Amino acid sequence: MGWIPCSGNSGTKKKIVKMEVQDSVAPQIKPTPGKLKRNSSTNSKDKSKNGSAQHIAAQTFSFRELASATRNFKAECLLGEGGFGRVYKGHMESINQVVAIKQLDRNGLQGNREFLVEVLMLSLLHHPNLVNLLGYCADGDQRLLVYEFMSLGSLEDHLHDISLGKKRLDWNTRMKIAAGAAKGLEYLHDKANPPVIYRDLKCSNILLGEEYHPKLSDFGLAKLGPVGENTHVSTRVMGTYGYCAPEYAMTGQLTLKSDVYSFGVVLLEIITGRKAIDYSKSAAEQNLVAWARPLFKDRKKFSQMADPTLQGQYPSRGLYQALAVAAMCVQEQANMRPVIADVVTALSYLASQRYNHNTQTVQNSHRTPRTPPRTRRGQ
Repeated sequence: MGWIPCSGNSGTKKKIVKMEVQDSVAPQIKPTPGKLKRNSSTNSKDKSKNGSAQHIAAQTFSFRELASATRNFKAECLLGEGGFGRVYKGHMESINQVVAIKQLDRNGLQGNREFLVEVLMLSLLHHPNLVNLLGYCADGDQRLLVYEFMSLGSLEDHLHDISLGKKRLDWNTRMKIAAGAAKGLEYLHDKANPPVIYRDLKCSNILLGEEYHPKLSDFGLAKLGPVGENTHVSTRVMGTYGYCAPEYAMTGQLTLKSDVYSFGVVLLEIITGRKAIDYSKSAAEQNLVAWARPLFKDRKKFSQMADPTLQGQYPSRGLYQALAVAAMCVQEQANMRPVIADVVTALSYLASQRYNHNTQTVQNSHRTPRTPPRTRRGQ
């Protein structure tokens, strides 16, 4: 695999270069007419002489530009860090835009393959609930990704370890975030061709923009889903403990329903305010799904599952319906889980039911069915 370094000084005009992607790394995603919008800078498939290589075009930035944007990656510009590396806030003068710059750790968990996959995915896939990739840098052994800046951080920042004085998420905002995240996942599953399995859905990968608009981020672990008669793709187990579907963790067999399970865990976090895995709790409560399963069987205990920071300010019927959706998503048997399109329908309905905590009433903000549809169980 060849890398095109983005050399030159910050005054150099932006270059649109082709990155060669071997089929074994990430096959070409084909646009579906009326469904999948291509990046205007993305070239059509261009095969090499042996027919095994494909190309995508992506905007490049020089390392010098990104260092300047972050004041040489100063600590005060640091937004967060993890196994993949660090994320900085910066200002790109050339495009006059505040951005988030992910600098991959050269010895970290996200390697060249994951970097390439992320550039490929976000160059081809566009949706209001997917984060926008503005460009990248592959300069020497430096690997950096440049995204739009999401002003409110991640969903995790607003659910867990909240600092004193920070605004808590109310019920309406939680349902809005859940519905939006589900729509992003629906786009990957149902609109991309072939479908894309996200594989790393968790609260820290759901970023929030103005008015708590959610977008899925971090596509380095994404996989193209099964096509034709295939029911799954086999791969080494990756992802985050607590979010991985049991069949994927045990066998490495990955399906669209694996993502649905992960989404169910996220939805439970949104409703309960608990972490997927929390070792500060007693053994029986450390795993969120294991703690919730016995409670799913008794509707009288549903109120015990609501996030205490909501202080009882939520619609009882809405809570029951949201928990019912979460319970179906985290079923142990993959074929018993709903398809993400039905999850979107149910959560869009709940998001449209605006709860007024002052009057403790619910108002319908859109024309929707009087009751949410039943979630069909399908592959």
